[in-house]
Amino acid sequence: MLDLTYELPKPKVISGAKHDWELVIGMEVHAQVSSNAKLFSGASTQFGAEPNSNVSFVDAAMPGMLPVINEYCVEQAVRTGLGLKADINLWSAFDRKNYFYPDLPQGYQISQLYHPIVGEGEVLVELGDGTARMVRIERIHMEQDAGKSIHDMDPNMSFVDLNRTGVCLMEIVSRPDIRGPEEAAAYITKLRQIMRYLGTCDGNMQNGNLRADVNVSICLPGAYEKYQETQDFSHLGTRCEIKNMNSMRFIQQAIEVEARRQIAIVEAGGEVEQETRLYDPDKGETRSMRSKEEAHDYRYFPDPDLLPLEIEQDWVDGIAANLPELPDEKKARFIADFGLTDYDASVLTADVESAAYFDEVAKGRNGKLAANWVINELFGRLKKEDHDITDSPVSPAQLGGIIDLISSDAISGKIAKDLFEIVYTEGGDPAKIVEERGMKQVTDTGAIETALDEIIAANPAQVEKAKVNPKLAGWFVGQVMKATGGKANPKAVNELVAKKLG
Repeated sequence: MLDLTYELPKPKVISGAKHDWELVIGMEVHAQVSSNAKLFSGASTQFGAEPNSNVSFVDAAMPGMLPVINEYCVEQAVRTGLGLKADINLWSAFDRKNYFYPDLPQGYQISQLYHPIVGEGEVLVELGDGTARMVRIERIHMEQDAGKSIHDMDPNMSFVDLNRTGVCLMEIVSRPDIRGPEEAAAYITKLRQIMRYLGTCDGNMQNGNLRADVNVSICLPGAYEKYQETQDFSHLGTRCEIKNMNSMRFIQQAIEVEARRQIAIVEAGGEVEQETRLYDPDKGETRSMRSKEEAHDYRYFPDPDLLPLEIEQDWVDGIAANLPELPDEKKARFIADFGLTDYDASVLTADVESAAYFDEVAKGRNGKLAANWVINELFGRLKKEDHDITDSPVSPAQLGGIIDLISSDAISGKIAKDLFEIVYTEGGDPAKIVEERGMKQVTDTGAIETALDEIIAANPAQVEKAKVNPKLAGWFVGQVMKATGGKANPKAVNELVAKKLG
């Protein structure tokens, strides 16, 4: 059972010339469905293919071509909805959103305005400082992506790549529950994490597979609470949408810039106009793209080529029964089963590959020791070399083998670090490496005592000093470790030194 007790974060406050202002943010996240084929055609969704090579007759809007829905895309949307604890609508329908753009050959986009496949859900967004916010999901609908216009290849012409046209997108629409730039980034991070666990979207923002339209408005302190009580949007300021953001850093910058622009307008006695804007990171400003369209501007109507989408509850239940363990549940299990701190559990569950790696290492072992080695030694080394966990030269079995050797007192922590370096750079079975290279820890107290006696005999002055100041006994421990090549059992050495020096 998840412990959902948490403290709410404070809203972002920006000081204007006359008042303090709070931010209110809602987001429309476009997530490309992980599928080999497009939403209404069998064309490939492969990224980076030769321009216009992944285009079917349907995508190119050739006369007489009819869309045929990809069942797997529907399944992925349902799986995402279930992962976000949302209502699944067994009856949904597709509409045509009419507008002309060079990279949309049909002259319309097939979407789901009135009857989306997924209804209301929620996402718990943790901020790392002990606070969290439950962000409500209003809906998730499926729609076609558009192609890509390229304007920088020729000074006189623009080019169009239709490879992305018709790729299935899930538009995840939140309520205006987000209260600051950091929360917005954390929300997208959490959505990305959940979808990667589910396998429904790879979340690659660099490739455009995850993009966000950010709706920003401002209000005076206390107004948001009135909105929450009444759900009356008149308590909030006029929102402006910042279009097509695909960078966490730029999303945060754009929110701050747009909020300050709105504050300046309102405090000067003007009114914010509802519109769609673009963020220019080089100039650090947002600029108007177009006035904010309403549904009637797009002349939505039911798509005549597609019947309503009807799915069965048994099918949905089958998908639900096969959902993987999601991040919040996995984090709770790591804390409960392995005694990890909230921070360590958060680090280990940040992505599905890291969580799976740790799960394998920790199985049947000391969870805290396993977490320490995975986070500090392995993750630290991978980060230093700019590698991902999937590129790790140390397998879970190898790291587990090192931990087994530590737990059995076969090697010390210091030897373990030397062993890790060997395994990381050369590979091999840790147990065999320790045996073949004589790296086993010396646990024979007789051998340790002999080395200590020799050091005591050779350093009578140091002995007297240590008897006066027990802290100096550490010098003898270091000398014994040096004499044994770092192989002596540190615990045994400390006990013998304490005994010998009284």
